[in-house]
Amino acid sequence: MARSQETVGKKEKEKKKAKQRQDKAERKEERKANSGKGKSLEDMMAYIDENGNITDTPPDPSKRKEINVEDIQLGATRHEPAEPAELIRRGVVKFFNESKGYGFIIDQQTQDSVFVHINQLTEPIREKDKVTFEVERGQKGPSAVNVKKEVKGQLPPQ
Repeated sequence: MARSQETVGKKEKEKKKAKQRQDKAERKEERKANSGKGKSLEDMMAYIDENGNITDTPPDPSKRKEINVEDIQLGATRHEPAEPAELIRRGVVKFFNESKGYGFIIDQQTQDSVFVHINQLTEPIREKDKVTFEVERGQKGPSAVNVKKEVKGQLPPQ
């Protein structure tokens, strides 16, 4: 008598595949039952409230704001150049590595850290030195230029 070609492992795999097919068919039927086809236009509408959130209820006409067309500004605003005295900032050298040629200054006004390169120094500086400088936009953020050490007893031009 010949042995059956089906093993326990094959039977388990077949059962598993049949179960997966059945689960897939059930999910397909569920999607069909809950599909949005045939909904009315009103059911599919979405609205934006006064705070910019998406809702399914229409906005309240009493909360509507009138906007004057002349008040809408297109493009960037004109930036008037600041006076030279306003551009000069004061700060303290937080870190400076002479061998690598860069460091950081803490701005006294904003408490921001500003990058400084050795090429922008007028004289050598060290950590904890008080300096005056101007800020420019660098590739990776604010960068200090025209960095000068503050001389004790002498105030920088304001």
